[in-house]
Amino acid sequence: MRGVRFGITLVAASALLLTGCASDPLADQYREGSGKNYIAGDGTISEFAEPQRGEPVEFSGETVEGAAFDSSDTLGDVTVVNFWYAGCAPCRVEAPILEEVSQSFDGEGVSFVGVNVRDQAGTAASFEQTYGVTYPSILDVESGTAQLAFAGDVPPAAVPTTIVLDQEGRIAARVLGQLTEASILESIVDRLLAEQA
Repeated sequence: MRGVRFGITLVAASALLLTGCASDPLADQYREGSGKNYIAGDGTISEFAEPQRGEPVEFSGETVEGAAFDSSDTLGDVTVVNFWYAGCAPCRVEAPILEEVSQSFDGEGVSFVGVNVRDQAGTAASFEQTYGVTYPSILDVESGTAQLAFAGDVPPAAVPTTIVLDQEGRIAARVLGQLTEASILESIVDRLLAEQA
């Protein structure tokens, strides 16, 4: 009888312990041991009114093609910054969506730049070719300086994450996780363009 009560108590305690941890996606992925190698975002969209945007974000780096990129080059544009790497399955799904939106705003004062957080140039270039990505991406795997520049109040916090900067280079919106529809990003960019109209 004592063994049965101990077993029931142990099962109940285990259930409570698991229930208490169930809301932590990072812990869930760790326990799952799935080998995803990324922290999945939940698609949460955050937008920030002008008074809440803080200081401009300054970042730079070498692109996949070996050119220099500096955020000062895109000041005056709405700038879409996407954090990604080739082995990230959601990054593959959203790459055509990002490219579609990039093309739809061509010549309208909107810039796109990727921040590759894990790959070497060859792997990143292969991804860009496979998914038809035409905008530049910074290779940030060794220095991490681009990621660090965004590590303030609105960090990327997952891969993929898309952050949209206003014309002054301030964080105006963040999509935490996979972008599922072009219209979501288009709406954010349209609102920011309208601010300057």
